Amino acid sequence: MVMDGAVWIREEDDDNTNIPIFVYVFLLLLVISSSICAAHSSETGNSQANNQTFRPEEELKKLKLSPDGDIIDCVLLRHQPAFDHPKLKGKKPLDPPERPNGHNRKGMAADDFQMWMMSGESCPEGTIPIRRTTEEDMLRASSVASFGKKPTRLVRRDSSSDGHEHAVGYVSGDEYYGAKANINVWAPRVSNQYEFSLSQLWVISGSFGDDLNTIEAGWQVSPELYGDYYPRFFTYWTSDAYQATGCYNLLCSGFVQTNNRIAIGAAISPTSSYGGGQFDISLLVWK
Repeated sequence: MVMDGAVWIREEDDDNTNIPIFVYVFLLLLVISSSICAAHSSETGNSQANNQTFRPEEELKKLKLSPDGDIIDCVLLRHQPAFDHPKLKGKKPLDPPERPNGHNRKGMAADDFQMWMMSGESCPEGTIPIRRTTEEDMLRASSVASFGKKPTRLVRRDSSSDGHEHAVGYVSGDEYYGAKANINVWAPRVSNQYEFSLSQLWVISGSFGDDLNTIEAGWQVSPELYGDYYPRFFTYWTSDAYQATGCYNLLCSGFVQTNNRIAIGAAISPTSSYGGGQFDISLLVWK
């Protein structure tokens, strides 16, 4: 059962930016995973990943940048970063969970809403696409420890936090088993590397103290994190109010992906325009 509640839908602009809930909640447009091969063309899409031998030297010759400048690696499910987490060490990826009633994949739009797939690239079954982290990505972070994380600071429900302008719609006070949102995708121009803009679905548990748990998903424009101004699909999680746990996308262990057609952190296309076409993404989180 999916309830349209327990959800914060936030549209933010910030001049600073930084999020464990794990195994029990799953995201519809992704549930994630990771040994490295270059993004395969659609010709290899039906191959069995477990029977393939990946030769790094050969694969590197075949690498090409996607239109957003990314390199996407196809990583075996069991080798994804999630399984570096102490509580997931030695575990095997589970089959994707059943979707709630009325949310079957047949009724969903196509998954090819990201730039990296426009040139016909895809990852074979048994792997997931992971956006490669570059040296430039790391150098833009204020420190290695802070890379891929939100800054530790008080998270508020209101709009009075210094330097952080946002609008929030939320419901609370009952027992919820999921949330869904359709989010319009724009490409706002932020004024410098340290600003960001986003629109997201935010499922939370706990208080706004040290026990805050969140699962977040949506799109963001963040030149500090990605080095450009494309709106990119992202996820975030934390189990201790952004202090020691959680991160964006797959930049730390804990979040298990199973979908081989969606690259978390990759650019979304097309986007909405004023007086023109309108485009959105649908997100579903359920337990």
